[in-house]
Amino acid sequence: MEIDAISLYEPECGEREIQLVTAVLESARWGDGPMLESFERAFAGWAGRRHAVAVGSGTLGTWIALRAYGIGPGDEVVCSSHAWHQVAQAITLAGATPVFADINYWTGCLSPEKAALKVTPQTRAILAGNTNGHPADWDPLRALAKAHGIHLIEDSTEALGSRYKGQTVGSFGDVAVFDFSQPSALCTGEGGMLVTDDDTLVHELRYLRQRRVSDRHSVSVGSRVPLQAGMSEMTAALGLAQLASLDDRLMERKQVELWYHEQMQSFEGVKPPYLAENVDEVHWMLYVVHLGKRFTASARAQMVDDMASSGIETAAYSHPLHQQFYYMNAAAAIGQQRGLLRDTDRIGDRALALPLHTQMDAVQVQYIVTTLKDTATNVGAGAAIYL
Repeated sequence: MEIDAISLYEPECGEREIQLVTAVLESARWGDGPMLESFERAFAGWAGRRHAVAVGSGTLGTWIALRAYGIGPGDEVVCSSHAWHQVAQAITLAGATPVFADINYWTGCLSPEKAALKVTPQTRAILAGNTNGHPADWDPLRALAKAHGIHLIEDSTEALGSRYKGQTVGSFGDVAVFDFSQPSALCTGEGGMLVTDDDTLVHELRYLRQRRVSDRHSVSVGSRVPLQAGMSEMTAALGLAQLASLDDRLMERKQVELWYHEQMQSFEGVKPPYLAENVDEVHWMLYVVHLGKRFTASARAQMVDDMASSGIETAAYSHPLHQQFYYMNAAAAIGQQRGLLRDTDRIGDRALALPLHTQMDAVQVQYIVTTLKDTATNVGAGAAIYL
């Protein structure tokens, strides 16, 4: 049986995408125009929030949100260092200090209990993410933020459509941020979105996002320095087209997930993907498996190479920020030794991302799992692998 190379993620493009992007190319407005406004309005409606502000990326959007709250040098933001989209780096860009707290071992999301241990008088916000699509435990996170009078920022850059206690992701933070780069189910190649219900905050977000043409007539421009972090009309057109079919695409991805579950049942030691008690539904960004204790980070790297030689693209799901050079460097003084974030280290070393997109079929999924079993046996001497 011959199998074409299988990429980790592959965006879906149809006639609607081509038509809307072509409409922009044939227009005289390639930036700051009606397509952007339509995308923002439509996404706000889809997310169930009053306002949406399109930005250049999830990281830039988070940076803008932090600035809008006046968070900068001398301030701390409690966050997780475990993620695919390393949005927490926006805290560093804002000049504030990221304070890494450990994750819940099962969900991969920031643990409210462990985050509470990191709050100090300098803490201005909590940045919590819906890791790989699994919602964080938002009720205790909200209670923690309220108890200390700090902001709650929701990182939904890895999640679209997942639901916690009947509410969809993106509806829990004072402001929530999405990202539309690969491997998002809504993929525009780049770009992101901020959503909020705060009528005052949204004006500051828009001001800080970019200097618009209309601002050239304003005498107040320059009172605060904006970023050049907006979204082009072409990117917005692609986003608007992708949004129109997003719910259908999420359901198609669920079918791929089901094929994985069926194939994984014969994988000794495998547990089904974990859904926390208050979670109604999860739309995974990627299909992530957790290797057994006998595996090391170097063993996982070998598995990535072995899978690639068989035509399957895989990747380490997370490279925890607290283990990266900048944060370990004495100048940053915010890195943490291995073992202090015990669950982050355990998952960070052994989480392996497998392909998940709508271009896959049952035969490809079977091939991926069969190949994974072979390389897990070869590299791990038969050690168990856990979802």
